[in-house]
Amino acid sequence: MIASASSVFESRQEAFLADLFSFLRFPSISTAPEHKPDMLACAEWIVRQLAASGLHAKIMSTGGHPAVFADSGPPEANRAAPTILCYGHYDVQPIGEQVLWESPPFEPTIRDGAIYARGSADNKGQLMTHLAAVRCWKEAAGQLPIRVKFLIEGEEEIGSPNLPAFLRENRDLLACDDVLISDTFKHDADTPAIPYATRGLLYKQLTVDGPTRDLHSGQYGGMVANPANVLADLIASLHDNQRRVTVPGFYDDVTPLTATERHQLNQHGLSETNLLAQTGSPTPLGEEGYTATERGTARPTLDVNGLTAGFSGPGSATLIPARASAKVSMRLVANQNPDKISRAFDEALRRICPPAVRLSITTSAACPAYLRRLDSPILQVAIASLASTFGREPILTREGGTLPILPLFKEILGADSLMLGFAVPDCNLHSPNEFFHITDFHMGTRCIIQLMGALGAGG
Repeated sequence: MIASASSVFESRQEAFLADLFSFLRFPSISTAPEHKPDMLACAEWIVRQLAASGLHAKIMSTGGHPAVFADSGPPEANRAAPTILCYGHYDVQPIGEQVLWESPPFEPTIRDGAIYARGSADNKGQLMTHLAAVRCWKEAAGQLPIRVKFLIEGEEEIGSPNLPAFLRENRDLLACDDVLISDTFKHDADTPAIPYATRGLLYKQLTVDGPTRDLHSGQYGGMVANPANVLADLIASLHDNQRRVTVPGFYDDVTPLTATERHQLNQHGLSETNLLAQTGSPTPLGEEGYTATERGTARPTLDVNGLTAGFSGPGSATLIPARASAKVSMRLVANQNPDKISRAFDEALRRICPPAVRLSITTSAACPAYLRRLDSPILQVAIASLASTFGREPILTREGGTLPILPLFKEILGADSLMLGFAVPDCNLHSPNEFFHITDFHMGTRCIIQLMGALGAGG
């Protein structure tokens, strides 16, 4: 039946492309209050699309912009088939400066085989591969080969503030064996990729207060603590000479990379030559004993993201600042507990901070890392589906950034996430002239059709 569903897509490509254009015309900017009616209209359009594929679809309130939920129900001929929850988002980023767009951001335009529009890659174009795939299965077989649910939210671009509560309140409704997400990238124009790990995030602000006002350094220098000097000492204490983080217990729960993982990561990862070309840095620097790719994806890190203290204007001002502050982030890896690391970080700095100043530490973000087992049966089916569609094996990657929804799905639904992205890495994500190649829309839809059929056939 995979061939039949694929044939439907091949015969209706133009119709599906027209549907995608309709989707892209909604200015569904979640951060802009004036677009609230557009958000609702876009959600209603998705409901109609899913209902036309035979799914029970509805709009659900979240406390913010609405979410769309749909369920195909178990296939009558195979009630033991797995349940896949397709997650995506219909909200998009603001357009930025209109003048930088070569064509109107909400009037999709084809140039050189690519669809230019806000949301074309993030996430409407990629989400449309799922919508098209279920329609093809419905028209070819009358039902889907597996049970498919959809959760399409309208707040991803503003941090999904209502998603955790929504998941907890609807845990049973959203129950699934795996979550399918197409909101990432291919490795390059021709090679698919599956990220199987992301790093967590712990974000802190340090504030050091000393005198009640800025002081003249000639009159008071060397007599009272300078908050900027103290903050510099605290920051310097956080790494040793091997560029390892000195917070006690920081590495206790880190699982070492296997030789196979290291080979796999470095075979397709960022070389030091490319690193220097991309960043303009004179030389690499990081934790000793690891490559640039390993440091950037599979090892925990600690970085200063901002510093504020004293006088920074042109000329000179000889003062001792009353306050100094820094913003510090830690990227965590699998098994590191953000709460445990947070306590250890605070205790380490309070222990060495001199009593001549007052130190305050606040935490603004704490998210665990995510790691999927590579021997997962559904992951293996996905690898085979990508290989069959693209004619080459996908590259398994670790991402250096943080995707809070992945550990959230794991915690609340008990489900792993399968990340199948079809956009190219340089698709101008969040920038003017965002684009999604038509061929990638075609290949993505074919892959999702293949994946659903293979899962329904037991892999």
